[in-house]
Amino acid sequence: MSEDSFEVILLLGRPASGKSEIIDFLEHTNADERRRRFHVGETEILDDFPMLWTWFEEDDILSRKLGLPRLHTDAEGYFDPAGLWHLLIERISLEYSKRLRDPAYRNRTTALIEFSRGSEHGGYREAFPHLSDEILRRAVIVYARVSFAESLRKNRRRFNPDRPDSILEHGLSDQKMERLYRDDDWAELAPGENGFLEICGHHLPYAVFENEDDITTGKPDLLGARLETTLGRLWEIRMQP
Repeated sequence: MSEDSFEVILLLGRPASGKSEIIDFLEHTNADERRRRFHVGETEILDDFPMLWTWFEEDDILSRKLGLPRLHTDAEGYFDPAGLWHLLIERISLEYSKRLRDPAYRNRTTALIEFSRGSEHGGYREAFPHLSDEILRRAVIVYARVSFAESLRKNRRRFNPDRPDSILEHGLSDQKMERLYRDDDWAELAPGENGFLEICGHHLPYAVFENEDDITTGKPDLLGARLETTLGRLWEIRMQP
């Protein structure tokens, strides 16, 4: 256990809520400053987007080039079965367990685990139990809060059709955004601005990173100040009973 940095941060929120920009900001912050201001060590990113994008690519190859049945998605690009959303969380847990094979990993590294879950595919309520005990006993949660309207706006703006697999430039159609992410159950699970969330017998500190004003786009000083406040609050409350 590190004495000056978080071991695991679950970074949650709707698509285009600023999660990836927060991670990019931390990765480009000097290591000493990152530990001092944000309690974040060497960064390890565990994001389910590259995993699910690989499934889309595989299904395209199977159906279009090999004439074989799709494995993960239907013809419209929705997961079939919907339980594959939970498989992604199980995969994140598996990847984290592999990292722990290195005895020094926990002392030097902060794992940043990023994902979004709309109510249509079970929400966070159904996703959280698929996180391993190894993660849950070490994690804090940052929820990047934006309205669905803001999520939709930024999703449209960031999409680069030449780089659909890019972490910072991928996007969804308006139809998929509406179906998958209009409803979000975070506020039902954690109604306060900060506090503790009980998941499978573990008490995880959480704090909301408000981003309706979009400080994660081209405003690094504002982003840094708000992130410092958010993570500082988590650092203080994580030791409370």
